[in-house]
Amino acid sequence: MPIKGGLMAATRRLVADRSGNFAVMTALCTPVALALTAFAIDEGSLYNERRAAQSIVDLAAITAASNITNAQQAVLTTLADNGITSVAVQQQGTTVAPTASKAVVQIVPGRYTGISTIAAGSRFEAGKVPYNAVQVSLKKQGTLYFAGSIMSPPTLGTTAIASAQPQAAFSVGSRLASLNGGILNALLGGLLGSSISLSVMDYNSLLSADIDVLSFTDALATQLHLTGVSYNDVLASKATVGQIATAMANVPGLDRTAKLALQTMASSTTNTVKIPLDTLVDLGSVGNLGMGQKPPGLNVAASALSMLSAAAALANGNNQVAVDLGATIPGLLSTTLAVAIGEPPQATPWLAVGEAGTVVRTAQTRIKLNASVGLGNTNLGGGIRLLKVNLPLNVEVAYAEAKLTDITCPTGPSSIQVSIAAQPGVVAAHLANSSGSGFADFTKPQSFSDAEIADVSLRLLLINLSLIQINGSSYFNVTNMAPTNLTFNATDISNKAIKTVSTRNLTQSLTTSLVNNLSLTVNALGLGIDLTALLGTVKPAVTTLLNGVTAPVDSLLYNVLGALGIRVGEADVRVTGATCGRSVLVQ
Repeated sequence: MPIKGGLMAATRRLVADRSGNFAVMTALCTPVALALTAFAIDEGSLYNERRAAQSIVDLAAITAASNITNAQQAVLTTLADNGITSVAVQQQGTTVAPTASKAVVQIVPGRYTGISTIAAGSRFEAGKVPYNAVQVSLKKQGTLYFAGSIMSPPTLGTTAIASAQPQAAFSVGSRLASLNGGILNALLGGLLGSSISLSVMDYNSLLSADIDVLSFTDALATQLHLTGVSYNDVLASKATVGQIATAMANVPGLDRTAKLALQTMASSTTNTVKIPLDTLVDLGSVGNLGMGQKPPGLNVAASALSMLSAAAALANGNNQVAVDLGATIPGLLSTTLAVAIGEPPQATPWLAVGEAGTVVRTAQTRIKLNASVGLGNTNLGGGIRLLKVNLPLNVEVAYAEAKLTDITCPTGPSSIQVSIAAQPGVVAAHLANSSGSGFADFTKPQSFSDAEIADVSLRLLLINLSLIQINGSSYFNVTNMAPTNLTFNATDISNKAIKTVSTRNLTQSLTTSLVNNLSLTVNALGLGIDLTALLGTVKPAVTTLLNGVTAPVDSLLYNVLGALGIRVGEADVRVTGATCGRSVLVQ
């Protein structure tokens, strides 16, 4: 029995002995600990790798947003510059998986709206134009140092959205080709229902004076007793033309003549109609700035005369005015003028600050001119005597349009370029009678009929036909359906250069074109006598008389239209300020 007892005692001693447990546990746990350590190292490495990829994607998005017209190349160049040289571009609607040697990038241009009331995830709209943001998404295989033998490398995905909001301040209209103070006083006075008596020198000073629109809005806020507001708050209110002229006169930098002319206009204006200021100017996102703040690099300027004329047209309640110019036009014995001004479509102003896609337009305009022409020698020979010659002229000018299509800064602010697609308004002119009703209704076309162009008398032996009517009409139109692309560089913008687009089929004066197309008939007033042969003598005389007054009539038309920012067959475009904006991450 001693052997058995000794064995049991030895077993008890072995079980009770703890001296080798640590070595055993170490041997068992070390492989697990090493595996966990390896996974932890890989996890930390993947985290750092993803952070590095996110930084690169952020930079790529910022670069793409600042060069949005060439976003893909900007992204690929940024990735390559930061060590990601092998990249596949994934198009929208497709799926491409990254490989060990090639990453996958997706570049989506769109539009970002930073309005706080919109959920953060909905502020970027992919594919919406005009683009002002780019979303860049990168997928790449992560690097596994220890776990690669037992699992596939995970895919690291990063996304960034950056936005840049390039803006330009631009306007559309037409300069006055020549100034006639009497016509301008009559027109503006008629629009405002008051007597205006500015001189040509006054108008010249207003024509050449540029008003800083933000300073003007500051001064207008003072006029309207508005404090602690933004520019848009001021433009959302209404003001009279007198208040507008006073605010313009208080803008710093005006010369004395322009300042006095504006003060005279303000004191002469009795019209109390308050016009919505946002129909004059649209400041876009700049309008969100507080009063007195100025956006860097963005100068917003407007012609003082253009702003006054636009305000006067808006202040006229029925958008039409009649003016009797009497015999003030050379060659004309009497002249009456009616002008109807249509509202610009979609309430687009003539001056705006905005991004690509912003549109400015002039107003539609109709002019009806009735004039009696001076005759001189009335004896045409053969017993024919000229008694009267009339000029019934009707002109309609559709709105001219300028659309901001692109703003780029390839190498910084000094390389800025602003592209504008501009189109002058279509012009239709009739030498004819027009229907009296619907003159100011631009939703309906006017109707025209033959007009009484001349009255003649005819003596045949013992018969004296004392009143024979020569009737007729003429039509001429000017069209240019394709927009012209204008480019303004940094120098053009700094100099506030004016660029003009014009129609291609106006080769002579409008009135001359009508006269040359004139078709005449004879009305013997029911006598039943065929007097068609009279036209061979009468038409050359009438045409000569009418051609003799085309120059002053054209000057009258162009002065009236030019005062309203419109010209026959032409449109002037000016960019006074632009900035490409600063590209920033938004998501």
